[in-house]
Amino acid sequence: MPLDQPDSEHPHDADVEVLDNDEGGPVKSFLEHLEDLRWVLIKSSVTIGVAMMICLIGGNYVVGVIKRPLEKAKINYSGKEQVAVVLLGTNRLQTLRLDDAQRQSFLLPTNRYLAVRVEPVAIGSNVVLTVRNDPTVDAKELAEQMKVDLSTLSPAGGFMVAFQVAFYAGLAVSSPFIFYFLAQFIFPALKWNEKKYIYRGLGFAIPLFILGVCFCYFLLMPVALAASQLYSTWLGLSADIWRAEDYISFVCKFMLGMGLGFEMPVVILVLVKLGILNYAILSKARRYMIVINLVLGAVLTTPEVLTQVLMAIPLQILYEISVWIAWYWERQERKRAREAGEDTE
Repeated sequence: MPLDQPDSEHPHDADVEVLDNDEGGPVKSFLEHLEDLRWVLIKSSVTIGVAMMICLIGGNYVVGVIKRPLEKAKINYSGKEQVAVVLLGTNRLQTLRLDDAQRQSFLLPTNRYLAVRVEPVAIGSNVVLTVRNDPTVDAKELAEQMKVDLSTLSPAGGFMVAFQVAFYAGLAVSSPFIFYFLAQFIFPALKWNEKKYIYRGLGFAIPLFILGVCFCYFLLMPVALAASQLYSTWLGLSADIWRAEDYISFVCKFMLGMGLGFEMPVVILVLVKLGILNYAILSKARRYMIVINLVLGAVLTTPEVLTQVLMAIPLQILYEISVWIAWYWERQERKRAREAGEDTE
């Protein structure tokens, strides 16, 4: 008897085998699906709540991690103005751009970068402030470091910052568990073939998401923050104090958007395997993806060209990789089909 023909003596076993290979799970009523969904929401809510409480307790450490891109951001000064870093003791007060008239009024050297110390000096019974150049300090390194203080400008600002930190960090910590609960709810309704490709896609999705977040955190975020302060300075506005709520929201959304953007190849290739997309469709959509990636760069980053392009370029590269992988898969399928046709002949 052929292997693909069910045994007439055990029809029920054959039906179970077909069900397992095709649908992958038992058929449930609408109310049973609602009950499963209710438990998914309950478990997800509890997981998020516990993760938020843990992150709230360690909020100072989480804020330290979020502030790191600000500390690593570098400002590259253009033009020929003299840049002076004003120091009072061990504190950095301000970074100033001096024209020739200002430099001559303070009798300062002609170096491009200067470290200027403001020191109190007693003259008789009076104390006056003096300004002097300190050549022992690496003024260029200090000048290129961003000096931005994060502040809460309302009595409830500290509580709002703590809640924001706990919310975003709690979502990040609990996301693997939430995906697991959703998979338990959705996967029984999928066919075996669909499950196979989704499982493979998840194997690449997690590393790509982490890669996108790291790319944003270590490379793109410092550039975006420095560009933001330079643009404010160019407009003649002070950018030395930022609201902590706005900064944390911007950084977290930026990293989340970049991580999700790096998931694009996984989604595209899974849809290709499921027969929803193919190489021809992806090739024709290339010009539209360029516009979409630029729009995403404008929405998720600071609204200036440099960071917009820096975000759009890796997203477009990932899309091109997906297109060529789809082309390779179709080529391999045509090759196997030709070989199978020759064998049957």
